[in-house]
Amino acid sequence: MKNEDDIFLKDEHIKKILSPHPLSFMGLQSLWLFILLWGIVLWWLASFSQYTSFFGDWAVLLAVWWLVTVVVGVIASLVAIRWRILFIYVGILLLGTFVLWQTSWLYDTGLVKLFILLYSIGMAGLMFLVVFAYVKSHKYIITDLRIIFRGGIIKKRERTLRYDKVTDVDGEQSILGQIFGFGTIIPITQSGFGLGSDQTFAAGGVEAQGKKIGIFGLAGGSKEVKTPRARSYYELHGVYPYREIRKLVEELIQGSVITPYQKEQVELQKEQVELHKEEIELHKAMKSFLEKQKQLNDDK
Repeated sequence: MKNEDDIFLKDEHIKKILSPHPLSFMGLQSLWLFILLWGIVLWWLASFSQYTSFFGDWAVLLAVWWLVTVVVGVIASLVAIRWRILFIYVGILLLGTFVLWQTSWLYDTGLVKLFILLYSIGMAGLMFLVVFAYVKSHKYIITDLRIIFRGGIIKKRERTLRYDKVTDVDGEQSILGQIFGFGTIIPITQSGFGLGSDQTFAAGGVEAQGKKIGIFGLAGGSKEVKTPRARSYYELHGVYPYREIRKLVEELIQGSVITPYQKEQVELQKEQVELHKEEIELHKAMKSFLEKQKQLNDDK
């Protein structure tokens, strides 16, 4: 990276430079995998399965393509709490339907089946490249003084975290992470950096502007719980090897913590400095007094 050395401080030494493991972003990978697999499955159902007669009409074929894709998009958006997933899927459907309409293939069932297959493969390939670029844009630099987080494709993000600001370290390994040895490490600071909120609702109630509103006469309630969570470019996301990196981070944090003995020594040094300053001031005062006394004697 151009001028990367400019970000380092004087006498700062690099311990590790890391990037996320590709399998740590399976949530994003599943977006293009679904488009690819659903396109292939729908093409097979309409061409070779026992349900080919059901998909004999281009309108039915297109409706099923839309329906399943939108339903999966809604579910994925609710799980990830990101409606952009649904918007991406709807955008893919709209673009594909528009191309079919513009090319006059829309009313030919055979062409629609082939188009859905090839279009799904092409869009899945494009989404794979975008996800690959996004994963590669993440970089974590661990030095002896701090951790530097970087990420983003179009909008670049960068944050530094000094070890003396970290109060806790949270770690997480998925099933794939345990198999392949990668995991996510979230440093948590006193200010709450590294924490997110999980909110649950009970009895069908919702809260609006500080007031609880019941549904069907039921009283509603909510509970908010702070949990370790951060964006992938503000945490050590999917780093490998997980155990080794976590141990390194905790050792660097521990090295920046002042022990009770060291704290006493620092306070003692401060007191000695203050006493030394008082001695200097007293010496100046005595010198000034003696000079004035000598001047008085000379005047006499």
